[in-house]
Amino acid sequence: MGKSKVTRDMKQKEFAGWPADQPLPVGKLDTDLLREIVFKHIHHKRKEVLVRPGVGEDCATLDFDQYECVMSTDPITAAISEIGRLAIHITCNDIASNGVEPLGIMLAVMLPVGTTAAEIETIMKQAAEVSQSLGVEIIGGHTEITPAVNRPVIVSTAIGRTVAGGSQRAQNMRPDDVILMTKQAGLEGTGIIASDFADQLSGVLTQEEIAEAKNYLNQVSVVKEGVAAGNMGTAGMHDITEGGILGAVWELSEIAGVGVELSEAAIPVSDITKKVCAHFGIDYLRLISSGCMMIIVHPDRERAVADAIEAAGVCVRRIGRVRGRGEPRELIGVDGVRRPIDPPESDELYKVVK
Repeated sequence: MGKSKVTRDMKQKEFAGWPADQPLPVGKLDTDLLREIVFKHIHHKRKEVLVRPGVGEDCATLDFDQYECVMSTDPITAAISEIGRLAIHITCNDIASNGVEPLGIMLAVMLPVGTTAAEIETIMKQAAEVSQSLGVEIIGGHTEITPAVNRPVIVSTAIGRTVAGGSQRAQNMRPDDVILMTKQAGLEGTGIIASDFADQLSGVLTQEEIAEAKNYLNQVSVVKEGVAAGNMGTAGMHDITEGGILGAVWELSEIAGVGVELSEAAIPVSDITKKVCAHFGIDYLRLISSGCMMIIVHPDRERAVADAIEAAGVCVRRIGRVRGRGEPRELIGVDGVRRPIDPPESDELYKVVK
């Protein structure tokens, strides 16, 4: 008997160029797929929602009369040993990318069968330590052991509050704005790889370098620079997570509909990250980089914003500029060749964490 019409139709159907019955790659959904199979089904709108889901938008913003409530949710799926710490940082960073201080966080913790009480306590001690250091309260969540996962998964939701009109938005980007970046490329990805694959790196890095790489995970907060820059006023910010530097700048420019120009030579990166990436054959420009903030500023505010960030104890560097609508998004390589910046795909970390 032949296949049903429904099955035949499903095989013939495509979503953003992907056959409907074909497995998708690991990592965040392709941006075209996100638009076609996720966003297009969200129809109901409320007047209280100021910022809605969109490519590059990490936070929702709600109108609470004289205040704005800023919210973000994200999972930690690719780390194990530092998952409790990273679960707090990842969404607090999203709130900070709006120039807002996070105040509360909720955690949904899903753990594989065989997890011990001691392992759960380790996760929660990590989360509690980081939340206390950031001044953020863990206000609720859910914890369970489930056969639905084969490694720990934590989904965190962070909440922040600012006065009405106080959150920073990338729609304010305009031609000739300056693109700043804090810290160094590949920060979180290097830390995760060093923590979870130290044995494989023993022939590539010294023990001192492995220890330093692991310590990168203590630098993944962008709350200081986000709040400092937000107080001075920006044209938009983005914490550099999955997709790395190139993914973040593409998403920011997509929000504003503008072109950008980045200088590869200006992007700070450590020799340790270069060695790790070379060993695993991955690109540090597309490696998850939580702890780094991309900040867009009007030229007349560049010095004031940079000074405020440095006063908060964070290093910052100019790495590019914004171009006009319809202009290309390009990376100028160290060889001087201009290359297009493509939409983000699966993060380079997933080539290591399989």
